[in-house]
Parts: sequence; C-alpha cells; structure tokens
Amino acid sequence: MNSGAAPASGPAAARQALRLTRDELLAWGERLGADCVVPLVVRLQGELGAGKTTLAQAICRGFGVTEQVTSPTFSLVHRYDTGRAPVHHVDLYRLRGPQDLANLGWDDILAEPGLLLVEWPERAGPLLPPGVSLRLSYDARDPDVRTLQVETP
Repeated sequence: MNSGAAPASGPAAARQALRLTRDELLAWGERLGADCVVPLVVRLQGELGAGKTTLAQAICRGFGVTEQVTSPTFSLVHRYDTGRAPVHHVDLYRLRGPQDLANLGWDDILAEPGLLLVEWPERAGPLLPPGVSLRLSYDARDPDVRTLQVETP
C-alpha cells in the first residue's frame, strides 16, 4: 500500500491518489488532523459507506478531539471543543441544497475559526469556502482498500 504523507500546504494546488487499508487510512487521517492549521475546511466526498465518517473520526483524533466522534447524519452538525480550536463535523446528505444551510447556523459555523469537516460538500454549492478535498472510493481490486484522492488548494 502507498500510505503517503498528509498533504503539504502551499500556494499551488496539489493532487495525489493513495490506495489505503483501513489502518493506513486512519493513520493518514490522524496525521492530517495533527498537521491542520485553522481555519480549514475539509471536504469529505464519496459514496455511502466509503469511509467518510471513519476518516473524519481519524482527523478529529489527530486534531485533539478526545470525545467520541459520531456521524452527524441525523443531527447534521456536531461540534467538538479542543485545546486548539473548535471542530464542526457537518453531514449535508439530508439537505436539498444550499438553501437549507441557514437552518444549520451555517454563517455562525463559518464565522468561528476552526476545523470544518463537511460530508456531502456538494450540497452546500457555492456557499462552501475552498479547502482540502478528500474523495474516498472503493477499490475494485481489493474490498479492504479505499482509494483516497486528495486535492489541496
């Protein structure tokens, strides 16, 4: 497997694709969380069950969240406090589009400098600020592996 390093920051956009086992994905996410500089938006994309929440949990752990991180599918927004900055984990799957964001307190979330993890970011449309894009997909060659496509601004 190619576990790669967490994305480096810099002015030029960078893309990479990694094939990761679950353990490698968790380690990669923890490294990313540890290296995050806020404010930062992380877009988590992929099919249902691809591992978006699992990756979000690892990023949160690396960032310093000590409480249990769960899927915000039904509550839509979870907020976690850390010694570094707040983390908002948002799941937009149940939204019809950007017009529904006001009901989540979207402007308040964006106004608070911290780490914003967004599952199903396409539902936010143009209201989602730029950030790191992470796309998870199933690997047709191995059901225990995910392909992680990383795009940094």
